[in-house]
This record gives sequence, C-alpha cells and structure tokens, in this order.
Amino acid sequence: MANSRAVVLGGGGVTGVAWEIGMMHGLAELGVDLSAADLYVGTSAGSVVAAQVTSGTPIGELYERELADTSGDRNATIGLGVLLRYGLAMALPGDRGRRRLGRAALRAKTVPESARREAIGARVPAGTPWPATRLRVPAIDARTGRVVVFDNDSGAPLLDAVAASCAVPLVWPPMTVNVTRYIDGGMRSLANVDLAAGYARVVVLAPGTLAARKKDRPEVQAAALGVPHAVVTPGKAALAAIGRNPLSPDRRAAAAEAGRKQAAEDFSKVKRVWD
Repeated sequence: MANSRAVVLGGGGVTGVAWEIGMMHGLAELGVDLSAADLYVGTSAGSVVAAQVTSGTPIGELYERELADTSGDRNATIGLGVLLRYGLAMALPGDRGRRRLGRAALRAKTVPESARREAIGARVPAGTPWPATRLRVPAIDARTGRVVVFDNDSGAPLLDAVAASCAVPLVWPPMTVNVTRYIDGGMRSLANVDLAAGYARVVVLAPGTLAARKKDRPEVQAAALGVPHAVVTPGKAALAAIGRNPLSPDRRAAAAEAGRKQAAEDFSKVKRVWD
C-alpha cells in the first residue's frame, strides 16, 4: 500500500455530516478530490458521509441536499449528564466503560429502532451495496462493549452498519445487526484514526475532537500512524455555525456552508498530504 491514501471521517451528529460534506465539496472545487481515496474510515456521522460519497453521488449534489429544508427532521439533544456518562465510559480501561454505557442504552426509553433505521435510510437507502472502495465502520456491541469494525467483507448490510455506528447511546436506540445490538462507534473514539493504519497518506476530517484520554484525540492518533497526514477540525466560524447541539437539523445548512468556506483555509495543508 505504498501509494495508498485514506480518508478518516469522524463523528459529530447531523451538523458533523453537513460540515464534512461542505469541506469535501469545497476542497473538490479547489482541486483536491477526497473521493479518490483507497480507504474510508467512517465513524457515526462520518459513516453516513462515507457511505454517501462512495455511492457515486456527486459531492456537489450531496452538498445541495444539506442546504435543503430540514423541517421534517427529528431534533434531539445530548444533555450535560449524558456527556458526563460518555466521558466516564471512555475513560475506563478496555471494554468496561463501553459495556456499562451499552447496557444503559439497552434500558433507555428512546424512539423505536425502526424510526432510526428509517431516518438513516433516507441517506443510505436499504439495499445500497458496500462500495468498491474499502470502507471501515466501527460500532460497539451494547452488551459486551467490544468494538466491531464492519467492512466490505463483514456480511452486514451497509445500512445496518451505518445505523449501528450512528446509534448515539441514551439518545437513540442500540441498532440490531445480525441479531446483535450496537451503539455508536464514537464511544471508542470520535474518529478512530488508527483504523487507517497501513495506509501511506491520511486525511482526517474531525467535527468533534473531545476525548477522555489524550491518545484518543484525532491529532494524536494521526501522528501515531507515522505517515504524512492532515487533521482538519472546525474553525471558529464553523464552530459558531454548528452551535452547541450537534444533533440539531436546523444547523445543517449553516454547518455545510461553513465547511465549504473553511476548505480554502485548509486547502494547502490537505493538498500537501493528498498529492
């Protein structure tokens, strides 16, 4: 894989999806086409973007969708108490914290799985095949806390894998894939950059960077790969556009536009790695 390139797309809610698509569209307009990657690693929101980009839909069309009316989208909020539980779970060693969080998610009262699958299916329709491009989608077994990485050879439908990786615990229900229920892959780390190990050049788009442990931060994980890399996170203007609630669909358009504008600021950094 001496000449191979990987794109890592981190988690960050519906605004993270929009910002990543805006960034990719802006970069493509400037001459850096991240759709030419040999590998995608998509976590939570990033798995949605990776599935859409590798479907063959032009990035410009995906961008226009983010600007569309979102009045029919379901709003949700991650409260401070839930965030504290996430931090505790991610700080505990091994599978212990994730297992505790997953079991709490199994008991939580949320919308039915069918409602979440329908929402994800609006972006990744049922029956969408895994792409020819390699794609890795992490999720967490809700009962054991074990990390599972779905890919082209896993035997799981793409929609199911993405829905599992997007199952924000205590907000959305754990999602079933082949009889096992899973929670959000971002409970391992928000970007899971280490899953790009073995690739020669890596570009990371990370809407969220918080981590209970330094080693789980996107920039630290990228540096540990020991290869040329670029980590792009939302700038000041993008953070203002995204707002405090990454699950708010009302912020989608602003987040996408901010990502597109920010692409010009980070173009040179990404181009040095990509070319």
